[in-house]
Parts: sequence; structure tokens; C-alpha cells
Amino acid sequence: MSLVEQAPVTFDATSFYAKLDASRMASITLATASTTAKDDALEAIARAVESHAGAIRAANAADLERGAANGLAPGLLDRLALDAGRIAGLAAAVRDVIALSDPVGVVLRGSTLPNGLQLSQVRVPFGVIGAIYEARPNVTVDIASLALKSGNATVLRGGSAAESTNGVLVGLIQDALADAGLPRESVQTIDEFGRPGAAELMAARGYVDVLIPRGSAQLIDTVVRESKVPVIETGAGVVHLFLDESAETGMAVDIAVNSKVQRPSVCNALETIIVDSASAPRLLPAVLGALRESGVTIHADERARAIFPDSVPAVPEDWDTEHMSLDLSVRVVDSMDEALSHIRQHSTHHTESIVTNDMRRAERFLGEVDSAVVMVNASTRFTDGGEFGFGAEVGISTQKLHARGPMGLPELTSTKWVVRGSGQVRV
Repeated sequence: MSLVEQAPVTFDATSFYAKLDASRMASITLATASTTAKDDALEAIARAVESHAGAIRAANAADLERGAANGLAPGLLDRLALDAGRIAGLAAAVRDVIALSDPVGVVLRGSTLPNGLQLSQVRVPFGVIGAIYEARPNVTVDIASLALKSGNATVLRGGSAAESTNGVLVGLIQDALADAGLPRESVQTIDEFGRPGAAELMAARGYVDVLIPRGSAQLIDTVVRESKVPVIETGAGVVHLFLDESAETGMAVDIAVNSKVQRPSVCNALETIIVDSASAPRLLPAVLGALRESGVTIHADERARAIFPDSVPAVPEDWDTEHMSLDLSVRVVDSMDEALSHIRQHSTHHTESIVTNDMRRAERFLGEVDSAVVMVNASTRFTDGGEFGFGAEVGISTQKLHARGPMGLPELTSTKWVVRGSGQVRV
């Protein structure tokens, strides 16, 4: 069930705010915790995930069975699933975070004023980070790890679809934190409070410093519209690939197939191909043929269907749909201007890529496309914190304030000014 579909539960405000108070107290400890203490806790978390893989898989199997019975979409079931490889990946991601530099206390700039005052702007934790997400148990570990390394406490609302898995993961994380000498309340879940808890979390200004939603466009829109807590928006991924008139056929095939097929349920998967009419007769049979062989259903406009009949007619809604499945929309355009206009109208400002041999057109694409990540001759699947070298990621921010693109450790910090004087007074 999504945030808006969950059945009503009894909401205990006293217990809920006791958890948030405990998160605030934990955040005070984390803000001054040493890098060594945080890294030791992260290593304990990684070992706990590895040593309790069986319990994680058992809980996940229960979530998957319940999700299938409740009609959860295949894309969400894929995101929900944790097999042995993905569980090993969770532990590896935690260790990747250990290897990253601690952002807390890093001096961004500074100066000494004529009166002798010493100024420095330093990175500091937000404090308490709230996260609302659905059917993504990997996010539980990713956010907890990144928040811990950046000195933040976390309050997690992972949704009913993954409640069993998240419950096991949070319990393991809390035990690992306690064993490492850090507060258990550094990572907490409010899943037991259901939908009312999610609504209350959005209203908990003063208890929670920033809120990060991850999930469907509906969930993200709900949080952005209703939250009184500052939100870092992670948007849906209606991702575009433009095949320029000079695109090489082999490169176009490889990038299109990888962008769409490798993992179609994630936000950086390709949803729309736009192809220049000058190259469409050459490119579309090869590109769409390879996609079709991989099981992709092609939703094509009339011009694309004339070249590749093994497709279904595209409808207007296709251009704004994040399929999260083996479905792909295709449109033929007469110019780069038309391609850029289509992207401006239908993009969710996540990731767009161009395949071209014309570097002038590549630079125009990079300059004019207003998305968090813009690529030339590369698969859209590279929009990922791990691939960018950030370790795990909190999400892909599609907004423009504070953070944009894959969010790693620095994006989970704010700054403060430190002033050191020797008795100066203002005159």
C-alpha cells in the first residue's frame, strides 16, 4: 500500500513525539561524534546485515508475498525484493560510506577581518532527517548510513509494503549502534504509526529539520504539498534519450538497451527515446529491434511506427509516464529544437542524455537541458550516487535549492559561521 492507501490505525501522539524527542537528543550526540566512532558503528551495521541475511530474507519474503497478494505493481515488487546479492550489496554500500571523507567540520571558506576577528564557514549536520519512502528497503540502510556518517539522526517511514523487512533492518541497525557506543535512537522507524504517523511527520517542524521523500510521483507530490517541514524533493524519472542525426548506430543501441533494460523499475531508467528524422530510418530498426528482443513494448508515434511496425500507438499520456516497466515511448522529430521543446514540456528534470558525434550539438544539449543530470553518449543508468563515487545515496534531488542530483554526504549537511575573537566590539 502507498502512503495514501494505507488502512487507518490508531495514532498515539505521546509515543510518536517521544520518539522524535529521542531522535533530537541522539542528534546532539552524533553532531560531535568522532569520525572513528561513526565508522566503527557503520562497520558494525555492515556486519549485522551480513550475519543476519537469513532473517532479512525471511522478512522480505513475507513482504513480497503480501505485496503480490495486494496487487503491488511488478516494478515495486522488484524494488522491494532483497535476494542474497542485494543484501550483500547493502553491506558493501555501508562500507563504501566508511571509506568516504567525513564532511562534518570541513571548512568551506574563511578570512580574518581587519579588526582581527577570524571567520570560518564549516559544514555541520542538519540534526534530524525524516524520510518517507515506499517499497524500498535498501533506502533504510542507505539513508541510515549516510545520515550517521554526516552526524544526523534519522526518522524513517518506510511504508507498509516493506514493513517487515524494514523492521528487521532497523532493529539490526539499532543493536549495532548500541554495540558501538552510539544512541540506538540515532535511527528510528515510525512505521507502526501508519499513515497518521506519516502525516504527523510532515507537520513536525521543530522536531525534524528536513524531510526527504522517495517513491512514486504521487507520494512525492503529497509530501511537497502538505509538509510544514522543509523538503528536499526527489522527483520521478521521466528520462529522455535523444538520438541525434549523427549518432552511431552501435552506440545508440548499447546506450538505449542499457538505459531501459538493465533495471527498468528504477528512477534513472529510460522512458522516452526522441530520434531525429534524418537518422530515424537508419537508427530505429536497430535500436527498437534490440529493445524489442529484450522484451520491451514500444509505444511509438505515427512516424516511428511507419519505420518500426512492431509497436503500439503512443497516446499523449505516454510522454508524461514513468513506466517503471519494460515499456518505452518513442517519438520522431525534425530538429534539435523540437527535441529540446519536447524535453522541456515533459521532463521531470531528472536525467536526459544525447547520443551524437557532433560536439557543438552536444554542448548545446548540455547547456539548454535543465535537469539534475545531463549526459552525452552515456547510459542514463549512471545517475546514481554509487556510480558517481558518493557511496550510497539518499536520492536524486530534482529541485534547485540546496542539493541537486545524486545526494551523498555533503548534501546531508548545512553550514554555520564560526567567529573567533579576542575581545572586539563593534563601533
